[in-house]
Amino acid sequence: MSVESALEKFHSLKLTDIMPKFEIMPVVTADADLMSVLKILRTRHHVWVVENKESMKLVGVIRYIDVIDVLLPPEAHKFKLGMTSRTMRSMLGGAAKAEDIAERHVLTIEEDATVLEALMKMRKYRIQVLAVVKDGKLVGEVSLRILIDELLRLLRVGGAQWKQ
Repeated sequence: MSVESALEKFHSLKLTDIMPKFEIMPVVTADADLMSVLKILRTRHHVWVVENKESMKLVGVIRYIDVIDVLLPPEAHKFKLGMTSRTMRSMLGGAAKAEDIAERHVLTIEEDATVLEALMKMRKYRIQVLAVVKDGKLVGEVSLRILIDELLRLLRVGGAQWKQ
């Protein structure tokens, strides 16, 4: 298989075919305490926040970088009109649960989307991970790391060689 053929096959793959098992995804409920979130973020770059485990309605995402706002005291945040929400994300500003610090504007993609569609969205918004949803419910995730692993697997299995 040529690299071109591997890439063509790669781009047409459905996300459902390459998503990791749901059980290994970093997911907490909206009412999870911050210590639970921080423990997950020691080894993961993000944590998905869902309403509850039954509905799996996506509430938001907490990224590793968001921890800075959680750890800073409220007075360290610059106050601007309409910009007080970061202050409330501070532990000292009153944040106590996952829903208090979650970014609610989560970029999602439908589960029947292709790898190419996911890549295009990642490039457009300059992000590395997308929540995969079905009817507003979190069903999986796709990250740049997952996509790279899948491409390398295809190249290895197909015996493709890079040509210079």
